[in-house]
Formats: sequence, C-alpha cells, structure tokens
Amino acid sequence: MGRSKKGAARRQAAEAVVEQVDGGLAELVPDRERARAWTLLVDGAPQSHVDLDDPAYLSFEYQRRLGHVIDLVAPPGRAVHAVHLGGGAFTLARYVAATRPRSTQQVVERDAALVQLVRRELPLDPNVRIRVRSVDAREGLAKVPDGWADLVIADVFSAARTPAHLTSTEFLTEVRRVVKPGGCYAANLADGPPLAHLRGQIATAAAVFPELALVADPTVLRGKRFGNAVLVASDQPLPVAELTRRAASDPHPARVEHGKPLTDFTGGALPVTDAAAIASPAPPPSAFR
Repeated sequence: MGRSKKGAARRQAAEAVVEQVDGGLAELVPDRERARAWTLLVDGAPQSHVDLDDPAYLSFEYQRRLGHVIDLVAPPGRAVHAVHLGGGAFTLARYVAATRPRSTQQVVERDAALVQLVRRELPLDPNVRIRVRSVDAREGLAKVPDGWADLVIADVFSAARTPAHLTSTEFLTEVRRVVKPGGCYAANLADGPPLAHLRGQIATAAAVFPELALVADPTVLRGKRFGNAVLVASDQPLPVAELTRRAASDPHPARVEHGKPLTDFTGGALPVTDAAAIASPAPPPSAFR
C-alpha cells in the first residue's frame, strides 16, 4: 500500500477522544487532512492543533502569529529558554523543540487532567527538554529564576476567558522579572467590540514594558468581530518590519500596530491592577462556528 493510501486508512481509523478534565469536556478530534494531526477542544472551544508528524506546522491563526514571534526571538537552530503559560496540547512548545533543538522549556498548565490526556494521546518526544508543571500560571511563573527566559508566552483560558489575575500590572511585572534583557513576552488575547479588554491590556503592558506591538486581523482591530490578537512586549526595540511582513503573508493576513498608532488605539485606557482586574470577555457562540 502506498504512503497516501496508508495515510488515508489511518485517518479513517482515527476516532475522537472525549474525556472530562478539570476545565470541562475535552475532545481530541482527528484532522482528516493530516495523518497524525489532532485538534483539542474544551467545552467546544478550539484550543490547539498538533501534527505529531510535523510539529513545526501551525494551523491556528493566532498560533502562526506566535510562531512568527518565536522565529524573531532567535534564528532557527538556536536553542532558547522558553516559558509557556497555558499548555493546551503543547503546540508551541513542540514548535520550539522542532525548530530550535536543545531548547529548554517550561510549560505551566493548571489542568492536571488535561496534561495527562495530552501526554497519553499526543505524547511528547522523550528527547525534548520540556518540563510540565500542573500549577496556576502565576504560581509557576514565580518559580522561574530572574532573567531566565528568552521568551514567555501567555495563552491561558478558563471557560474561554483569560483569568483576571493574569491581566494585571502585577502579573506583567513578574513576567518582566523572568524575561532576560532583549527577550520577549507574547500574549494571546481575545476580545470583541468595543475592545475594552484589549485596550486595557495594551495600556497595562505599556506600564511595564517600553516596547510593544500588536498583531491582529484588521476586522478585529476595527471592532467588527470577536477574535484573537497577539500582544508582543520587550525592553528592546522589536523587529516590527519583519513581523509586519510575516503577518501580512499569512493565509489570513494580519496587521501590526506599534508606536503612536498603538498608543492611540488604547483610547486613553488605564493600566489594570490586581485590585480592579476582571476576566476577559467570553466569546459569543458564533465565534466557534
């Protein structure tokens, strides 16, 4: 049997895996177009897509945009130290391991049952240097040494919302403590009109990091629909021109805002503190159609 026929047989044989985890009902759904690829959903909300044969393949729009950030932090082949707040199916940790061998990574995923499910059904390569901790994101971040990380990625959702305590200046101050000089912080943010949460998160990051950029679909930035935006922050100037080029060349092109236009976009929003923080808005049902 040829390779294509074998792949088709595997795809036909694969069945979804459904299991209750701490955060809700998790489903691992096989990708009918790729032999060993799966989509993770929790309570119907897509969380991650993983191709076990090609970990460098990023299917979701926001994950491709985070992949661009990873690629601009260090050239392919150069090992990095990375912290992933929110694990999902470990998609981005697998990407870093595939494109930058010998990287040392920490994944902080509070949902221990989800971690067990992913480890069992979508096992990590035993040779990669990925440590997984099943604790709260801020608790896990507090254990990372000062200046350890080239990159911190925040992609944390509970019931499809970013928890309040991961939206504040206090949280981002802890992130900056962990990021080494010249390193980057990147966060997957989700919001819809009137974009109050997104504007507040930009203002919050600006209170802690001097350099910011935002990558998002233009329709999201115009407040036309609910969607994801990737916020990038650093203590050094960001490679905005190259990030813009990469984002524009995606199958679903994105726009990059930085500098004064990004400041203007916040519309005078104030930084968020722990005392006033609230969770990000829940997506409408139409967001998952």
